[in-house]
Amino acid sequence: MPLAKDSENSADPAAVGQVDAGTLAEIHQLYGAQSHFIDNGLARAWAGTFTADGQFRSPSYPAPVNGASELVAFAERFFAAGRDAGETVRHVVTNTYVTRTGPECLTVQAYLQIVATPAGGPSRLVRQTTISDELVADGGRWRIRCRTVHRDDQRPPHGR
Repeated sequence: MPLAKDSENSADPAAVGQVDAGTLAEIHQLYGAQSHFIDNGLARAWAGTFTADGQFRSPSYPAPVNGASELVAFAERFFAAGRDAGETVRHVVTNTYVTRTGPECLTVQAYLQIVATPAGGPSRLVRQTTISDELVADGGRWRIRCRTVHRDDQRPPHGR
């Protein structure tokens, strides 16, 4: 997912908020790939969608996950838990909203549903969340520097 050539916006730091169609397509692909990676047990590939020092923060887990090795271990545990429970778990990302915050920085807001389906059984919504991501251009690709998950079943943080 190399960075799109955004001649109109990327060279102009004043173009905060502006996101071209090429960048939107790259972000769409990034989020689709990320969901497939974690859902199919591709932990290293999932962790590779974050920067090397990337952070994942979610109230569903006891502590933030920091850096590549912790991200890999987190994704491995997530996949194993579904497999051990006899469920297929899917991340469904929708309503993605991308804003440019600088020449090589974006913020992404999206809804994330986690759906589990037991073999031979009906699917169920495990949780409905909103993700708030900070993305940076890193090695010619967009990567997530920090993901913060907000659960819909919990009181929203102040200011949201």
